[in-house]
Amino acid sequence: PLVAKEFPNGKAPQPKAGDPSKTGEAYAPIVENPFRLAQAAPLSTFSADVNSASYSNVRRFLSNSALPPRDAVFLAELVNYFPYRYPQPAGEAPVSLTLDMAPCPWKDGYKLVRVGVRAKAFEPNEAPRRNLVFLVATSGSMAPDNRLPLVRQSLELLVRGLRPDDQVSIVTYAGDSRVALPPTPGAQKDAIAHALHGLTANGGTNGAGGITKAYELARASFIGGGTNRVILCTDGDFNVGVTSPSELDQLIERERNSQVFLTVLGFGMGNLKNDRLEALARKGNGHYGYIDTLDEARRVFVEQGAALTVVAKDVKFQVEFNPAKVAAYRLMGYENRLLRDEDFKNDKVDAGDLGSGHTVTALYEIVPVGVSIDVPGVDPLRYQAPPQPAGPADEWLTVKMRYKSPEGETSRELASVLPGSADGRPVAEDFAFAAAVAEWALVLRDSPYRGAANLPGALVRAEAACTYDPHGHRQAFLELLRTSIRLSAAKKE
Repeated sequence: PLVAKEFPNGKAPQPKAGDPSKTGEAYAPIVENPFRLAQAAPLSTFSADVNSASYSNVRRFLSNSALPPRDAVFLAELVNYFPYRYPQPAGEAPVSLTLDMAPCPWKDGYKLVRVGVRAKAFEPNEAPRRNLVFLVATSGSMAPDNRLPLVRQSLELLVRGLRPDDQVSIVTYAGDSRVALPPTPGAQKDAIAHALHGLTANGGTNGAGGITKAYELARASFIGGGTNRVILCTDGDFNVGVTSPSELDQLIERERNSQVFLTVLGFGMGNLKNDRLEALARKGNGHYGYIDTLDEARRVFVEQGAALTVVAKDVKFQVEFNPAKVAAYRLMGYENRLLRDEDFKNDKVDAGDLGSGHTVTALYEIVPVGVSIDVPGVDPLRYQAPPQPAGPADEWLTVKMRYKSPEGETSRELASVLPGSADGRPVAEDFAFAAAVAEWALVLRDSPYRGAANLPGALVRAEAACTYDPHGHRQAFLELLRTSIRLSAAKKE
């Protein structure tokens, strides 16, 4: 098998992590969402996000005995790395919406609100046919074992699960781009594997040329009603041809109108352009993952392989807070997914997409009325009376979610209310686990909103919330938490 041939233990060796400013890694600054007064700003609007790259990237740093840079820690991506047991969608809707509330572990008197979404999961015999184009960087920077060799291993995992009527193409790009494998039926697994084995690393990195050719091939072999997707495997080093971020973004935005979706997978370290890859995925109706080990590739391509099939696109949320119950609120994470309130019903505004079986979790910190908080106020209005709370006084908030069918351009809407009685209900195990992951992120980021958040407390809470762990990811998280505690203690010393 390819795995045994490349790496005897099935895992690529990991170079030592280091200071990104010295290794060439690039992370965009994260400015965390502040608390907002519900009376002055009752609406919070944002796009869905199913990216998971931050979790595996943070894991890579910790596994190499280094704390991650604070801007490598995307709280929402850490929380959304894990599956949660939200109800299956009912009726014709491809998504379900769940709301609940719990005490905030790191702020006395505060509450946590969880907004949970689950996308419809296809049975294996129900999933649409797949037209996949593997777009693989083969420049010289991809030579290390945890780059191109790991790409070959990872894609072979996906190839093993292909059905006979699926089809795969391979486009490579270095100094130029070429078709390494024309559209080939999934029944010809040996031919696809042979093409993967033949990929070698050398030359520069003309990413734009490869992207253009991959989309051309995907359109030429388009399957109506099927899954049409480009899977980009790269370290993000684009240094030939179109290299400016704005031009690459415009290129991807033009291509996404073809109904071909995008998966961006980052490989390697020391040269990872995290901000660039995340932006490409966001612009291309796609999602972004980071493959640090073969186990992570198995999670993406085997455990979540069905998620390559989109069931709902342009998924947006708008939360309206009741100022009679909520004094202030703060959205945790999603800083790069915020939308204007008027964008919620604008179907021309792009948003995140959900694949088969995907779950999305968003957490809000809530300050109930009567609990003190230091937030700048607003001067009294001169020309109109300030708004007065209206509607049922026993409701905390209302969540609206809009989405489109994969091939549609008109959105539909779901809505749900969090009643006053939600406060005091037993806390679901999944909710407690998500809160522990969020607390971990607050500490790793040294967030100004961390309050009393601490790693030992997060570990205790996470240990009590691991009954559901079908693939062992929660137990693995406990080990990361323990590593974080050791490294943080060593840093203080």
